Amino acid sequence: MKLKGLRWWIIGLIALATVINYIDRQTLNVLWPQISEEMYPDKTMDQRKEIFGWISSIFLFSYAFGQGIFGKIFDKVGTRLGFIFSIGFWSIATALHALAKGFLSFAIFRSILGLAEAGNWPGAAKGNAEWFPSKERALAQGIFNSGAAFGGIISIPLIAFLAIYFSWQMIFVFVGLIGLLWLIPWMLILKAPPEKHPWLTEKERNHILDISAKDNNIEKEKVEYQIEAYNPKTGKMLTHKESWGVILASAAIDPIWWLFVFWIPIYLNEVYGMNVKEIGIYGWVPYVGAMIGAWFGGLLAQNRMKAGWNVNKTRKTVITLGCLIMLPCFWLLTDPGNPVNAVIIMAVILFGFQTAIGNIQTLPSDLFGKKTVGTLSGLAGMSAKFAGVGLTALVATLTLGGNYTPAFIVGAVLTLIVLASVWFLCPKIEPLKSKN
Repeated sequence: MKLKGLRWWIIGLIALATVINYIDRQTLNVLWPQISEEMYPDKTMDQRKEIFGWISSIFLFSYAFGQGIFGKIFDKVGTRLGFIFSIGFWSIATALHALAKGFLSFAIFRSILGLAEAGNWPGAAKGNAEWFPSKERALAQGIFNSGAAFGGIISIPLIAFLAIYFSWQMIFVFVGLIGLLWLIPWMLILKAPPEKHPWLTEKERNHILDISAKDNNIEKEKVEYQIEAYNPKTGKMLTHKESWGVILASAAIDPIWWLFVFWIPIYLNEVYGMNVKEIGIYGWVPYVGAMIGAWFGGLLAQNRMKAGWNVNKTRKTVITLGCLIMLPCFWLLTDPGNPVNAVIIMAVILFGFQTAIGNIQTLPSDLFGKKTVGTLSGLAGMSAKFAGVGLTALVATLTLGGNYTPAFIVGAVLTLIVLASVWFLCPKIEPLKSKN
């Protein structure tokens, strides 16, 4: 049996896993106004917000460790088993939220969820590097990232709708089961890497491995193109300033995403007095911009490379464009006027964010061989999540009394750091070679 376009089925399943990932993590964010009133009726809104901030920081702290751990796991056991471990554990952790009784139990379950959900990102980067040639990776990354945005779009109204008919405990059980069902098609379709997959046509195999027709007479054992790739050990990898450029850019841009993922429902509740149902009406809008941006960033990069641009010019141009879109919008968001304006401006920010981050996330595969991609992606993701922990913990303090302007100023500063990291620490984005 041969399946045409198998690589698109693979990235489609990874994108679907990302949709599920975001439904699982958004459930608490959307339900928190309801849960916090039930659990903490004697506390003020600022106090409940502080509790939520600490729970979210614990989630991100575990997520940061998970990025580093799962980067190594995926490089060790491969993409197939890595995703089975990751989504299996995070789905169970989501369902366990139904047993939470307060801060401690929520913190424990969020910690397990964060650790397991982190595997989705280095796993996606590794799957992208395995199943797509360099000219298609930005588009594949955009498809994968659009799963995060689409998860945000459907999760907020879905959870708000479920809250009408079910208790918050049953909602956690329901969304946890979705991930376990995803494992069935994943195990059936991803039987092996592209070099050995029995369903892959020879034409697509050559396309994935970037082998031209004139090279088809090469012996199969020599098709292992990783032989010539540069795959240094972690210590040596970190001696390259380009690695630090990827890590720092990731650490600067990622907190911008978490600023909105965690705080959009709380912002709408605090600033505009919305309940869970009303949050479901407005809260999904910013993720539409994110989804369009994920596709736009990938398609623009692919278009420029087809037009003859090299990887260096393409990545830097698209990343810079995304950052320049975000910068003025952070200023506009300090005084949006009404909730409609607020969520539309957020949508433009997340459009720019996704335009940039899809190309930042492809940098490890642009710089190193495939045996190192998962490790660098994991380290970059870990640093990004630690930075996210810091900002998430600060937001409750920065926004006392419902003034979110200081948080948006921080977002603008982070955007400038992204630009500096890419332009100064990655002077030329191309496959690196050993310094020896």
